[in-house]
Amino acid sequence: MTLTLYFLRHGQTESSRKNAFSGSIDSELTPDGLEMAKAFAAAYISTPWKAVFSSPMKRTLATAAPLCAAIGMEPELRDGLKEINYGKWEGKTPEIISQEYHDDYLRWSADPAWYGPTDGEMAITIAARALQVIEEIKSVYSSGNILVVAHKATIRIILCSLLGIDVGRFRYRLGCPVGSVSIVEFGSHGPLLKALADRTHLDERLRNLPGT
Repeated sequence: MTLTLYFLRHGQTESSRKNAFSGSIDSELTPDGLEMAKAFAAAYISTPWKAVFSSPMKRTLATAAPLCAAIGMEPELRDGLKEINYGKWEGKTPEIISQEYHDDYLRWSADPAWYGPTDGEMAITIAARALQVIEEIKSVYSSGNILVVAHKATIRIILCSLLGIDVGRFRYRLGCPVGSVSIVEFGSHGPLLKALADRTHLDERLRNLPGT
């Protein structure tokens, strides 16, 4: 058997619906976001899970909750899976940020690996803390299915790091809409991407909701 990690992005929040940056803001799921979490649980309840790891934010815990309740498993919380801290950009849309922090936004857009949001985190910082969680999982579990519930930027940065993609390109190389799951299998040749941003567990209405 191989070790397989399922990276699940949390369901819809008001910030994701409005395309506003929400890293350290502890957002709740919208009713549609909760439906996304329930849809994932219904689709994956028969998967033989070994463990569930989650960011401790409200939106990720609420996304993990339906599956965890169904399988009788408590999520293991890790701060390393938290979303990027957007600093002074928290709660603002890209349009507003481009006006208020224009030069910082241009630098971040060009290379978020080494330039963070104003008073926020660089992608290399997220990569370092998130990969510590991945290494912890790999050290404990040599095989089986592990669910990792996290956030848009964090998941994309983890995937870039595992797949040998420059983390400075995480915003432009990999999609990660709300409620999507990406699957990485660890075999003899290293990490293999089996699915990217899959949302087939969501119905058409949920897949077509506005936002990011």
